Amino acid sequence: MKIKFSDYIKEHVILGDGAFGTYLYEKGIDVGKNIDLLNLKNPELIYSVHEEYIRAGSQLIETNTFGANSFKLQRAGKEEQVAEINLAGARLAVKAAGHDVYVAGSVGPSGVEFPLISGEVSPADIKASFAAQISALAEGGVDLLILETFTHLEEVLLAIEAALQAGSGLPIVAQMLYPSQGRTARGKDALSCAKAALAAGATVVGTNCGRGIDAMSTAIGHLLPLAEEHVPLSAFPNAGLPEVIGHRMVYPAQPVYMARRAAEMLKMGVRLIGGCCGTTPAHIHEFRKTLKLRHKKEPQSIVVSASPQEAPAEPAAVKKSGRGGFLDSLDSGRLPVLVELDPPTHLDIDNVLAGARSLAASGVDAVTLGENPLAILRAGNIALAHRIREETGVQVVLHQTCRDQNALGLQSHIMAAHILGIEAILAVTGDSASSTDQPGVSGVFDVNSLGLIRMISQYNQGLNMAGQSIKLPTRFSIGAAFSFRSANPALQIARLERKAAQGVHFVMTQPLFDKNVVEDMVEQTRHLNVLIFPGIFPLISARNADFLHNEVPGISIPAEIRKKLWSYEAVADQRKAAMEITEKLVADLAPFVDGLYLISPLNKWEIAENFVRQIRQAGWKGSGRVAAR
Repeated sequence: MKIKFSDYIKEHVILGDGAFGTYLYEKGIDVGKNIDLLNLKNPELIYSVHEEYIRAGSQLIETNTFGANSFKLQRAGKEEQVAEINLAGARLAVKAAGHDVYVAGSVGPSGVEFPLISGEVSPADIKASFAAQISALAEGGVDLLILETFTHLEEVLLAIEAALQAGSGLPIVAQMLYPSQGRTARGKDALSCAKAALAAGATVVGTNCGRGIDAMSTAIGHLLPLAEEHVPLSAFPNAGLPEVIGHRMVYPAQPVYMARRAAEMLKMGVRLIGGCCGTTPAHIHEFRKTLKLRHKKEPQSIVVSASPQEAPAEPAAVKKSGRGGFLDSLDSGRLPVLVELDPPTHLDIDNVLAGARSLAASGVDAVTLGENPLAILRAGNIALAHRIREETGVQVVLHQTCRDQNALGLQSHIMAAHILGIEAILAVTGDSASSTDQPGVSGVFDVNSLGLIRMISQYNQGLNMAGQSIKLPTRFSIGAAFSFRSANPALQIARLERKAAQGVHFVMTQPLFDKNVVEDMVEQTRHLNVLIFPGIFPLISARNADFLHNEVPGISIPAEIRKKLWSYEAVADQRKAAMEITEKLVADLAPFVDGLYLISPLNKWEIAENFVRQIRQAGWKGSGRVAAR
């Protein structure tokens, strides 16, 4: 028989479950499908997911009702079924849980934009919607309520108020999203939000979703004063930041890494631990093993399969028109070197301009500028690119994502770049908007990177997306991102082949740390008429290496490097060893690669500048393919 949740959590750690939505998508459910409706349409599938998590070790499972409020269900024309959907979700979870496992009624944000605009939707409307959902969950027999992924304090307080009125005295776990530096997208500190939630009636406070376990650990750090007062905290991190691979969202953080970081958060006062987007029963199983938590029961599984989707038709190859102004400007007698700088998150650009000037003086061939990387707001890269080009004369590779603008805006951006003298664009799909630090942001994605490459190629031919003349053709060198995975490279190489067919001239890879991997990549892509610039990321500490390996999509750092860095206790010694590793890698690669793409760690351009000077002093010429093309 279960002890009352609010009593048990005072003295014990409770292991929750993992993702529901992303796990269902992994099983074949269409991305974007309203999964709350599956409580009625496919209850066997929902029940089986609950059982999988319980088998993995979950001591608490959540109902499949995150978006089952009247505002969100209205979009599916099902707002009249709020009670039915939530009641079914609760009963399915309660049936799977039996007498041992806690059931939390999951309640997510209303979907209404905050702050509320007067006259459209009132706070009373929001509260009534939450109350209807929570009443049905309570009727279904849940043990507690979990309010999760809230980005606005005002809204979570409305949900708590509704829960107190409609939840029959159920304990309340209130979790907010803190994407960066322990703050909400609107800058509210986690501690002040948690205190407000506790004052309103929450039993447990914490955080879920966000930008991976490292960012979540920072938020939990802000809540330490509450833990010292014996307030139980909760944490449900994502499995890193997602990457789109073959029409699937892939999350990089492995179970062992997440479990180790989860153990750190338990020491900080977390008493309810689980997983959010990208986590699976495998993660929960590793949590249970690493954290040495009691396994509840072993239910029987139900296997559910789904038919695969057909792959979209491939567009025809486009006619290439030269290799662009940037590649034409390269000195054929030396190894090309590109250095990435991030635009600032504010309007003081002096440091970036100083970095660009120093890099130009050191002999860099181009500075590359990201566009709101990781969906974090930064100064506009096109304006900064123009300033750098104007003040230093150095070439700039402008990153262009498909996330932030529709096809109309993308084309205007392409034309503006040409007008401002930019001669290279790196076409990328862009990171998911779910990790943004700005409220209410969603991705556009009218096209993906393939479509953007094709679009720029048409501009190089003097045509816009509609095939209409733009009078003057552009001269962009078109770049693309390439994530080479030596264990299974076929998918990414096939994708690179499609990019090449659409007009790509050069490629910048994710950071690589192994000479053998780079040699393998060069050999397997030799048939493509595309210059490949391997990414080089100078590590700065053992913890930095662990974070990149486990939480940043597409980056894999060899175990021997991470082990070597951890063999030094002092961070200064770790950094010295990391610099020596990078110096050797650069020396090993320089004789045979087309060029190098240096990424400034934490925007510390001085580190990249030192490597540029070393490369120029050594006089390396690289593969010579720049001249041959």
